[in-house]
Amino acid sequence: MSMEFSEQFFICVGTVVFVYYGVKLLIFSRMLFPKLCFPLPNAFMTSMGEWAVVTGSSEGIGRAYAFELAKRGMNVVIMSRNKETLDQVAAEITDTTGRNVKVIVTDFVKENVFGEIEDQLRDLNIGVLVNNVGILPNYIPSKFLDSKELDQDVTRVINCNVRTVVKMCKMILPGMENRGKGLILNVSSGIASIPFPMYTLYAASKVFVERFSQGLQAEYKDKGIIIQVVSPFGVSTRMAAFQQTNMVTLSPEDFVQRSLLYLRAGDKTYGNVSHIIMGWVLQHIPLKLLYAEATQRSLNNYVKRKTAKDQGTK
Repeated sequence: MSMEFSEQFFICVGTVVFVYYGVKLLIFSRMLFPKLCFPLPNAFMTSMGEWAVVTGSSEGIGRAYAFELAKRGMNVVIMSRNKETLDQVAAEITDTTGRNVKVIVTDFVKENVFGEIEDQLRDLNIGVLVNNVGILPNYIPSKFLDSKELDQDVTRVINCNVRTVVKMCKMILPGMENRGKGLILNVSSGIASIPFPMYTLYAASKVFVERFSQGLQAEYKDKGIIIQVVSPFGVSTRMAAFQQTNMVTLSPEDFVQRSLLYLRAGDKTYGNVSHIIMGWVLQHIPLKLLYAEATQRSLNNYVKRKTAKDQGTK
């Protein structure tokens, strides 16, 4: 009787494990075919509303989002601190797509900027919000206390990476709720998947973006609003020292086009297959290996060499 019970027990355990990993494999396989598994109508973006708002849109991922949304028929509000660059981007978007572009010059690091922003957005029918703006305290990875201006770095990162996401959602989400539709994309980072030494402050700020977004989606998905956190790894931007593009490091334009295929894939996406695989690998690396002093030194030295090389080739 005891042997029979043991056999039944292990058969049940094996069945549960088989089903569990079978379901995970099925879910992953859907990520390989986003157009087929998560189809969107051609007029999806314009059905959300007339205007899209993109923060940090003078370059990189934000600029790519602004262009792509304009190509899909939306008027766009672009926001950053550099007026000259914003005006140039606005002209390029208008010339390329024929859509209207509104420029708002602001520095999200500073205090008391959101009242003026709200005044400029008040009369717009905003269907899409992309919270993209973000900063690294230091381009070279370093330990928390090694920052030369730690107090200023803490304030800058929290204001830009954390407070801006909350304030912009507070500003735009009520209109979406009233209309019963809308799309909010909050850009986080792949390194927020685990506690990440040498980028501790930045990674922690992006964890907030992730949890805040997922909580909001749970609260407002029944209102017809999609709120998704987008967590890229390598994208060739200033923050990544404009690394050469390859299968893992994408151009901002490629990343945005691919990530938009996953709008219906859940409250979080890495945005493309290669980054999905990287996220899985990162979460399964033994933390003792990642946290080893030798690993941290190697990361610091690699980024220093890479940055110096990239700057030398420009």
